[in-house]
Amino acid sequence: MEITTYNPDKGRLVTIQVHYTSANTTWFEQDELENVYSITDIDGDLLICEPGYRTPLLIQGLSRTDINHNRDKARELIKLYL
Repeated sequence: MEITTYNPDKGRLVTIQVHYTSANTTWFEQDELENVYSITDIDGDLLICEPGYRTPLLIQGLSRTDINHNRDKARELIKLYL
C-alpha cells in the first residue's frame, strides 16, 4: 500500500510503500483518549499512525523494539517531532 507520511528528518511529506502485517505492526485498541493506533517497522524506520485524517509520522532510525512496543512512548515521539 502506498501512503503519504511526514518525515521530520527531511521536513516534508514523503510517499512510501507499507505492508501492514502482524510481524511488523503493533495495533492498539481504539480509545478516544488515546491518539496512537498503530506503530509499524519499515526498513529500519518507525511509522506512527493516529486515528482520523492525521498524516502518519515516519521517524528514521527507530523501531518498535526501541520503544518497547509502547503506545505512550510513541505518543512522546509525536510530541517531540511535531
